[in-house]
Amino acid sequence: MVGAILGSIHDIPQNLLQQIKDFEDTFTVDSTKLKQVVDHFVKELEKGLSVEGGNIPMNVTWVLGFPDGYEQGTFLALDMGGTNLRVCEITLTDEKGAFDITQSKYKMPDELRTGTAEELWEYIADCLQQFIEFHHENEDLAKLPLGFTFSYPATQEYIDHGILQRWTKGFDIDGVEGQDVVPPLEEILKKRGLPIKVAALINDTTGTLIASSYTDSQMKIGCIFGTGVNAAYMEDVGSVPKIAHLGLPADMPVAINCEYGAFDNEHVVLPRTEYDCIIDRDSPRPGQQAFEKMTAGLYLGEIFRLALIDLLDSRPGLIFNGQDTSKLRKPYLLDASFLAAIEEDPYENLSETLDLFERQLGIRPTPPELELVRRLAELIGTRAARLSACGVAAICKKKNIESCHVGADGSVFTKYPHFKARGAQALREILDWAPSEKDKVSIMAAEDGSGVGAALIAALTLKRVKAGNLAGIRNMADMKTLL
Repeated sequence: MVGAILGSIHDIPQNLLQQIKDFEDTFTVDSTKLKQVVDHFVKELEKGLSVEGGNIPMNVTWVLGFPDGYEQGTFLALDMGGTNLRVCEITLTDEKGAFDITQSKYKMPDELRTGTAEELWEYIADCLQQFIEFHHENEDLAKLPLGFTFSYPATQEYIDHGILQRWTKGFDIDGVEGQDVVPPLEEILKKRGLPIKVAALINDTTGTLIASSYTDSQMKIGCIFGTGVNAAYMEDVGSVPKIAHLGLPADMPVAINCEYGAFDNEHVVLPRTEYDCIIDRDSPRPGQQAFEKMTAGLYLGEIFRLALIDLLDSRPGLIFNGQDTSKLRKPYLLDASFLAAIEEDPYENLSETLDLFERQLGIRPTPPELELVRRLAELIGTRAARLSACGVAAICKKKNIESCHVGADGSVFTKYPHFKARGAQALREILDWAPSEKDKVSIMAAEDGSGVGAALIAALTLKRVKAGNLAGIRNMADMKTLL
């Protein structure tokens, strides 16, 4: 109900109240729809594991099992996300589940997103070199294994290599798609006199799964709710028909990087609005990442902006009458933090939201208009959280998991108000828990998957090499030099 949300409902003109109601009808996703989404999601997860494949890649990662908590050693970790590049040095200590970390963060320049492959690898090498020269000047680095977190869909026939399937998160760099991303990085590092070898190429979601399970044995799923969306979980090899030809033991566990931002690219079940359609149409990759474009942080501010532009154009004079709204017409001007700030405004008169609009958009909304934008932000944020829960629920249904912890990372999960609570409520509805039952599947803040997870997976890989389990390892000679 509108009245349950708005503080001054009686002061809102009828035409604005009607518009709020229209937005509620547009963005609300009820329990029945959530369950439909999850049922289709389960089928798509299965299809991705099949020989034929489907929209969701369901990438085999060659991470074969969880850590036991006693892994040891010092590792470099390189984390290339959507916004930042991070270089870490992680020491897994002899205390169970404990580690020390030293790290530096570098912003990914915007021009890199559409630059050249050479510029990308040179920039990464620059950052890694800076970090190493500061922390390891004149030291032999040949035995310092690198875990490389590359948070983009990659096909991995080996854990130490990966072929980029397609760019996501707004990246579109020529000459990288369809290529193995490890050799060009190692080549540039070698040219600079840095004899560093990639022991494991991982996705941040897989890293989140492994790092979280290092400190919590109930962790069964790792998720990212940030610039993009994704999940990873442990599957039995026997349930992955597309690797049946390798003849591996059916009960061997292998981590699957779902890359389920691509869920429902065929537009079968997701409740898309006209704003979602515009985002897809005008994106660098129309027809791809349908689920991500409705739930990820990169797009929430744009959905909000498009809804306001629609009101300005279709109902002139309804909002911001007589004001200059030209700034609002710039695509992707607003990000998820804009909506988060609106939702966090503690004042009944929404004075912080008023300041935000004046500062960023040069617009001074009236009190009723402030109520409308507050409700719109809530609706978009709530829809994202509820739909995001569908991916977790689908993995639980597919694996018959009745109770577990889910490790979650990403800016939307950690910074967007009420996201966690809204997702938890959606899970309750989807999985039909009784009102008296506690949450059986709990989504909680993850350990540092892209840093600690990368180090752990490098450690697990070297442990396997030592034990003679060589499935999914390509450069055996390089691995043995790291032992």
